[in-house]
Amino acid sequence: MAQGSKSKVSFSSRVKDELRKKDFTAYEKVINIGDVDSRDFETRSYVRERFLNSGSVTDPKKDYHLEFVCDGAEDADRVSVELRTFGLEPRIMDRNGHLVVYLKDASQISDVLNLMGAVDGLMEFENTRILKEVSEKVNRRVNCETANLQRTVSAGIRQIEDIELIEKELGLRKIDPGLREIAEKRLEDPNASLAELAERLSEPIGKSGANHRMRKLASIAEELRKKTARGV
Repeated sequence: MAQGSKSKVSFSSRVKDELRKKDFTAYEKVINIGDVDSRDFETRSYVRERFLNSGSVTDPKKDYHLEFVCDGAEDADRVSVELRTFGLEPRIMDRNGHLVVYLKDASQISDVLNLMGAVDGLMEFENTRILKEVSEKVNRRVNCETANLQRTVSAGIRQIEDIELIEKELGLRKIDPGLREIAEKRLEDPNASLAELAERLSEPIGKSGANHRMRKLASIAEELRKKTARGV
């Protein structure tokens, strides 16, 4: 099937097409030989038939959801029990008067595709799942780094405002040399992180030390603002 045609057919339909085309008779003969319980095959066959008749699975690119629409409570309980024999944890909901047995966990949906014998569907599902997880991790990291950068920029702006106020009202020469040096470094590079500023000092200090000095500068600036407000 061409790539363009494949994209027009839903993931659920592709899984069903795969299951309809496969001959599971040979597998049934093999599984009944030896110590393998034939009940396992019967359950797989039951789940597969139920999926073909009343089931569906959402495209993993959009969401993780596999369901079986059932004919009443007894039917829903049967489907649920059969799935639980494979260690799955299905849930039941009422949708417009119909009971629906469904799974939302990606790994359990993968297990259902596997137990039904939908190998191609399983591979497509897992490949999409992996790509989504990688993409989500990258996005989380980018968002985290962006947030950190925004915090750094915001902190830098506040610090520059404090330093400029101190320079205007008091003069940097009148404050402690250690505070003056880090204040000057901040004015030189508004976007630098505290760790970077700490490394550029004549006597490098740790990030916590740089943060301590910035808090002292903020405290001095706050006192100057209070004096201005009082008209002193």
